[in-house]
Amino acid sequence: MKPLKRLMFCCFIFLASKSFSQSIALYDQHNGRYDYKAIGNTLNTSENGAYANCNILTGSSADLNIDSNQTVIAAYLYWAGSGDGDFDINLNNTPITPDRTFYYELDENRKFFAAFTDISQLVQDHGSGTYTLSDLENINISQNYCSTGTNFAGWSIVVIYEDQNLPLNQINIYDGLEAVPDAITIQLDNLNVLDVEGAKIGFIAWEGDSSLAVNESLKMNGYVLSNPPLNPETNAFNGTNSFTGQSNLYNMDIDFYNIQNTINVGDTSATIELTSGQDLVMVNNIITVLNSQLPDATIELNEDLESTCFSRILTLNYSVSNLNSTAEIPEGTPIAFYINDVLVGQAETEEIIGIGETIEASINIEIDSNIPEEFEIIAVVDDDGTGNGNLDEINEENNSNVITLELSNDECPIVIPQGFSPNGDSLNDWFNIQGVYDVFLNHNLLIYNRYGTLVFEGNNDLKWDGTSNRGPNPSSKKLPIGTYFYVLHLNQEGYKPLTGWVYLNY
Repeated sequence: MKPLKRLMFCCFIFLASKSFSQSIALYDQHNGRYDYKAIGNTLNTSENGAYANCNILTGSSADLNIDSNQTVIAAYLYWAGSGDGDFDINLNNTPITPDRTFYYELDENRKFFAAFTDISQLVQDHGSGTYTLSDLENINISQNYCSTGTNFAGWSIVVIYEDQNLPLNQINIYDGLEAVPDAITIQLDNLNVLDVEGAKIGFIAWEGDSSLAVNESLKMNGYVLSNPPLNPETNAFNGTNSFTGQSNLYNMDIDFYNIQNTINVGDTSATIELTSGQDLVMVNNIITVLNSQLPDATIELNEDLESTCFSRILTLNYSVSNLNSTAEIPEGTPIAFYINDVLVGQAETEEIIGIGETIEASINIEIDSNIPEEFEIIAVVDDDGTGNGNLDEINEENNSNVITLELSNDECPIVIPQGFSPNGDSLNDWFNIQGVYDVFLNHNLLIYNRYGTLVFEGNNDLKWDGTSNRGPNPSSKKLPIGTYFYVLHLNQEGYKPLTGWVYLNY
């Protein structure tokens, strides 16, 4: 439950009507000493209106400034426009196609699109400088759009960057495509508000005519947001950029607002409300930047088992990570292992796990004989064996890992000794055939003397200790020293009887 530091969301605005759209949902998350920047530009040559020029450019440029102490972590390109869509564009002469697309249908004559592509590598390679989006050509400026002032095109780049001078933050990227006929409410979950100092909300909006301000407002948790004189509370979408102070972004807004009085420490969600009596707003992207100092424990099981033939004790290797985090995982964090919801083993982290670090460990677990040879085992980090943990984490839903294991003795040899001495010294006191007992449960062992007389018959529960269980008084008849012959029937498909000799001594 940590602090909202800043929010940004990209909006697309049009005239109100019945529509189809995609709900805003969490897309990605970054944790570290991070913040964001957003650049972009419209392709409209003038603000839309009854007598406006309907021509739209096929490209435009914007400048990105990355300070020397800032490192680009991720970058996302969004572009949008009127019509069915153009999904083959260029950015700095690099061909771009979308990873995902979004659509909105105002009515049967007016449709709009938006698209998303991860351009992290491109921005990391290019760094600061001018970014030019080009070849955005298939924009519909027909009478259906031009006469109603709903023709538009534009683009935006969101850049997540690291700066060691920043506090530890959590950045959530939400996107989709939701529209505002008169009003919409968007619930932002997965928040973790630690403090509220410096909390902001920002947005990018398209087709926000500065001359239209009919019931137009932006609210968070019921509070109307404003940034006068650039963004009065009654005209949120008015062609401005409050990052640069510009007011000539035709049909486009890039703005932010101070919201430290609209959110509280401990909040895990926030409500965004947009209203418009004339312009219709389509929300495409929302970003939250929260001051957050929490670990994020995850665990991964290694499927390569270490076990001994005919043993149900296995050595399970695993790793615990703290990758997507803003704080250390403390030493002594509990780990639980379950089979069929039954606790079969416990461990704990033996050292502090730093941000972005992984440790490897192992545990010996005895598998109960009632559990079949093939089974699922679940490992849960931050679990004391009762389903409870002691860590507050960034993500409480990623603490477990499950794999399917098999205890197979197919490649383990059956080892038959050539002698034993049942003299009571606890050493070789019985005919111990390794790999048979408790493995071939239905086996049958026959012992013959040198004359071919059967002197002992055993099974999984009856082991040969040098006495005879055939003939009169078998339980007390101690057999003489000498060579005996065995026939071992494993009684399992694919296995032939084993024969040989064994020497009995005392």
